Amino acid sequence: MNSSSPIKISGAGPAGIAAALAITSKGYRAVICERRDDVGKRFHGDFQGLENWTIQKDVLEELTELGIQIDFDYHPINEVVCFDPAGTERIFRSQAPLFYLLHRGKEKGSFDYALKQQALKAGVEIRFKTRISKLPEGGIVTEGPHRADILASGYLFDTDMADGMYAVVSDDLAPKGYAYLLIHQGRGTLSSCMFRGFHGERNYLEQCVDFFQTSVGLRMKNPHRFGGVGNSALPKKVKKLSTLYAGEVAGFQDPLFGFGIRWAVVSGVAAGNAMASGDLRQYETIIKKRLKPHYQSAATNRWFYEKLGNRGYSKTLKHFPPNRDVRKWLQRAYAPCWWKRVWYMLIVSRSVKPLLDLSKNCDCTWCRCKR
Repeated sequence: MNSSSPIKISGAGPAGIAAALAITSKGYRAVICERRDDVGKRFHGDFQGLENWTIQKDVLEELTELGIQIDFDYHPINEVVCFDPAGTERIFRSQAPLFYLLHRGKEKGSFDYALKQQALKAGVEIRFKTRISKLPEGGIVTEGPHRADILASGYLFDTDMADGMYAVVSDDLAPKGYAYLLIHQGRGTLSSCMFRGFHGERNYLEQCVDFFQTSVGLRMKNPHRFGGVGNSALPKKVKKLSTLYAGEVAGFQDPLFGFGIRWAVVSGVAAGNAMASGDLRQYETIIKKRLKPHYQSAATNRWFYEKLGNRGYSKTLKHFPPNRDVRKWLQRAYAPCWWKRVWYMLIVSRSVKPLLDLSKNCDCTWCRCKR
């Protein structure tokens, strides 16, 4: 590969910037084209979780190994207060951080801002307000979700409440999903994270507000609405001709709980390394080994989760041992095994049709060819 010819990337999210950093670390040039006017414009400073339970290795250690500097604001979370549909409280704890709280958006200290600064320092060219529709010479597509398998509807606000992490599982507040309230240093994010019933999102959100006002004394100042979607359906392939797909555009989002930052970075770095090496099959191999098995386990878990309903949620929370380390429990739940792989192939994969079709041998980033 000619090092003077830049590798193009569509999308300046975590996957896109991670790919660019991997490319520049190999001595090649990377150009990111982003249709918005800055990074993190899908977000508005809302809190999100950087999950730390799918594998034993700490996510910050993994990001460091992948070439990402930990120069963004983060806060380790070892305790979450969880409520069942009836409002019964359970506290889940872990010895190591269950996840890291960080905020998203273009502001200094956010995850997105930090990645942008790292990319610029590394010599990555970012072209804002620029959309790529075709990649005739190949490249990497990290455009983010193109459909809504998951819908988050919530409020960002100021508050005088003490720091706290709260979640509630109830189909009356977040159908087949969960609602959460994250409070840290006077700022808060409240959201209904729904996997079904999207048309009722406004009603579910207001019921979440009522619930948290009753259960934890929610106090919101200067509330602002926000919303977002996620895609969690894997395509059959992640490569089309000389183009690789990474991040949410390729469905690399946890189908059980919707956490996607870690998988976005892992897939982005893998795509960047493969593109720089010239061996694009390397990307498919890494995805098959590192991400796909955990995706299949999470998707199988989601299939069973959706069968529980409110009664099942209550029973599950009630019988969870109070002194059990929830992070270790989640690791076992996400661990790949033969029966989950078989169940996924026989049942789960047939119930979700991926939106991304890479069977067409064209150079479109997202196929716009006339049929």
